[in-house]
Amino acid sequence: MQSLDVGAWLEGVGLGQYQALFSDQAIDSNVLSDLTDDDLARLGMPPGHREVLFNAIDALLLGEAAEPRAPSKPVRLPPDPERRQLTVLICDMVGSTALASKLDPEELRKVMSLYFDACVSAVTSLGGFIARYTGDGVVAYFGYPAALEDAAERAVRAGLRLGQVVPNLVTLPDVTLHVRTGIATGLVVVGDLLGEGAAKEESVVGETPALAAWLQTLAPPDGVAVATSTRRLIDGMFEL
Repeated sequence: MQSLDVGAWLEGVGLGQYQALFSDQAIDSNVLSDLTDDDLARLGMPPGHREVLFNAIDALLLGEAAEPRAPSKPVRLPPDPERRQLTVLICDMVGSTALASKLDPEELRKVMSLYFDACVSAVTSLGGFIARYTGDGVVAYFGYPAALEDAAERAVRAGLRLGQVVPNLVTLPDVTLHVRTGIATGLVVVGDLLGEGAAKEESVVGETPALAAWLQTLAPPDGVAVATSTRRLIDGMFEL
């Protein structure tokens, strides 16, 4: 593939929110055409955006609009579990049960779609990896699959961004969304494959995910609660 500015190209195809993520992962024009559906899923890109990216790559290669490309399904060997320090971010929508009870299912689908798009954008734009969705929330890892020296700082910035972006989403009249975020850092074992089919994921075992989940329940609406382990890494960078 000819050399090109991948960041500018992403902006041109409507995926500008992934510029920082592609830069952090060293994804340039030399490897763009080798990306697989599995690669993009591991980076937290939702299915719709993956399809847009594949179509844009096909058009770039052919020099014209291409037929939609079927996502490739490479054979993947189970990774060896590894120990590493990870920062885990867990966010959850405030009052989702009450919201679901008063909205029509189609209205709720629209609201949740906008909410999850905002969450994914906030996390992935700062180098986070979307591990899974939890009904009305998101579990994200910073420092996996690629190690990040400033993982804790990035996670906190993503949490703060969520608290700014989500309440300002334009969804439906008289509907304002709010989110709580918990963040913890610690040693985990990552890599065991759990589940089947589309639900298969690489597990993270350790105290850190559970601590982040508990802190999320303590955070104020649109606020962020961090563990002591995370605070030590960001001391002096934020008002805590």
